[in-house]
Amino acid sequence: MPKQVLAKLEKKEEIIKDVYKFSVKANEIVEDSKPGNFIEIRVTDQVEPFLRRPISIYNLDKENGILEFIFQVKGKGTELLSRKEIGEKIDIIGPLGHGTFKFDKFKKIAVIGGGIGIFPLYELSKEAKENQKKVNCYLGFRNKDFVMLEKEFENVTDKLVITTDDGSYKNKGFAIDYLKEDMEKEKYDCIYACGPLPMLKAVQKYAIENNIECQLSLEEKMGCGLGVCLGCAVKTARSPKDAPEYFHVCKGGPVFNARDVEI
Repeated sequence: MPKQVLAKLEKKEEIIKDVYKFSVKANEIVEDSKPGNFIEIRVTDQVEPFLRRPISIYNLDKENGILEFIFQVKGKGTELLSRKEIGEKIDIIGPLGHGTFKFDKFKKIAVIGGGIGIFPLYELSKEAKENQKKVNCYLGFRNKDFVMLEKEFENVTDKLVITTDDGSYKNKGFAIDYLKEDMEKEKYDCIYACGPLPMLKAVQKYAIENNIECQLSLEEKMGCGLGVCLGCAVKTARSPKDAPEYFHVCKGGPVFNARDVEI
């Protein structure tokens, strides 16, 4: 059950330009959270912007009740959030989302992400590794200036592959190409993905064509985050064309089986 808390900002770090990591004290949310959950944050006490901002959970420190989330400044709401200072209270609702990452029945998994879509994949990788799963991770970025969290992911994976579109850092090309190269010898039980839509479509297509289990974390625009406003609809894969059916990412997701959604 989601809870609303006033969480104290304990740490704040700009990890690359305009991308911030916040650590907040939020025991009530942390204890119920799972990899793939998200939170909704009220960025100001003023009337505008009115809507909360949905942000993925990056890391859970359950021992100390610390929740970490990372966001990029993209508009007025996130710009206001980035101004928060250590010691201030942040109004947060969470954990949200009924669709979370599932890995219990798998032994060897591939995690693939791109850009700011990598954030929810950290807690997944960490918990899967703690549960004795083999975790290989593939992260793609535009160029070296956008590469982030490399050391953090190295610490929670068995193998980390970093790619840049232009080859300015590590491997040149797209992360999915390196995942495909490894698939023959690794024979992953499941692929987990979050990132830009073209990447998600490519991962979904590859997984379905090769009969590989796959879970996608979708990042649709949200209003309420609770399934009331119906603004984050995504079409179901099996719905009839003349009477389409929809999931709502905030409630049914944000994580879906790749075979269940049309993206």
